Amino acid sequence: MTKTSTCIYHFLVLSWYTFLNYYISQEGKDKGKPKIFANGARWKYLTLLNLLKSRTAGFGIYQPGSFRQLLQTVFYGVTCLDDVLKRIKGRKDIKFLTAFRDLLFTTLAFPVSTFVFLAFWILFLYNRDLIYPKVLDTVIPAWLNHAMHTFIFPITLVEVILRPHSYPSKKTGLTLLAAANITYTIRILWLYFETGTWVYPMFAKLSLVGLAAFFSLGHIFIASIYLLGEKLNHWKWGDMRQPRKKRK
Repeated sequence: MTKTSTCIYHFLVLSWYTFLNYYISQEGKDKGKPKIFANGARWKYLTLLNLLKSRTAGFGIYQPGSFRQLLQTVFYGVTCLDDVLKRIKGRKDIKFLTAFRDLLFTTLAFPVSTFVFLAFWILFLYNRDLIYPKVLDTVIPAWLNHAMHTFIFPITLVEVILRPHSYPSKKTGLTLLAAANITYTIRILWLYFETGTWVYPMFAKLSLVGLAAFFSLGHIFIASIYLLGEKLNHWKWGDMRQPRKKRK
């Protein structure tokens, strides 16, 4: 049975991500910031697809936070439901939900959150104009930036330590991660062709070859994070890979 403290923790994290999504959706209604949230801005970024694109001061910038925030909200929503049902019905009655929770965390939630944390701060420290222009400081509160790019990592790491997660086979896990990565890349390219502005300033500085190399290296990086997550889970909890089905 799931511990009460674990249930409370998951509920608090779900409430936090729900608040972030609500806060950003309300910011989008601010008449003083129409361009920052234009064209479905808050849903364009890996860091809402984690919450924001726009044009300010004559060049493309974004309000960060997006797919990742939405992804984490969905994951912790599923996790809270799993916690509650386990306390009510017992472990055997909700195997499908638990398996879905683990698949969501291992193939998306952990790799995406860790990737965003590392990629954002590496690029920010190298040259913030590539990823988060200084003008955004006048639009986005510092706490919101850290909520979307800093706090996600320790929250995700706590989940690794708090409970075991069953990993699918490497082939299945990496295939699902690659599919999500390709979908996100297509989304970025589609937005560029639709608006003429890149969601991240650094893309405007790259040639076609540079873009191809960047997306390829990004995929290798996030795949490595997936494998790291599997190692961490094994180190903490032992072998938690899902058993393969026997062929008849």
